[in-house]
Amino acid sequence: MATLNPYLNFLGKTEEAFNFYKAVIGGEFLMIQRFKDTPEADKLPEEDRDKIMHIALPIGNGNILMGTDALESMGQSLTMGNNFSLSLGAETKEEADKLFNGLSAGGAIEMPLQDTFWGAYFGMFKDKYGVQWMINYDYNQAV
Repeated sequence: MATLNPYLNFLGKTEEAFNFYKAVIGGEFLMIQRFKDTPEADKLPEEDRDKIMHIALPIGNGNILMGTDALESMGQSLTMGNNFSLSLGAETKEEADKLFNGLSAGGAIEMPLQDTFWGAYFGMFKDKYGVQWMINYDYNQAV
């Protein structure tokens, strides 16, 4: 069965927000990845390279609060209602395909399911009701 985790988007405040959440909730970050650590880093303005591409803070039993900085230099903007996504973590690649194809039907695909540089099979879309979703199958979980 897939896991469901909230994925928050901020305009340059992800690190600040997640340090606040960590101080209140406790725990340690599972991952902090900055845009400067990505294959496309040289295409970004210098001021965006230290911003957060992905951060993950475990909360409770198996839940993970995740987040990213939305970059205006990449054409991203935030308004209330699009500042979060629901992230489904599939147990198999086949489950990822089923979830993605089913939930995205009638919606708008932002990024088709594909293999990524971080070792996952990943895609994003907005469903026909306007809810933003991410589907992720982490190849490393099979090890």
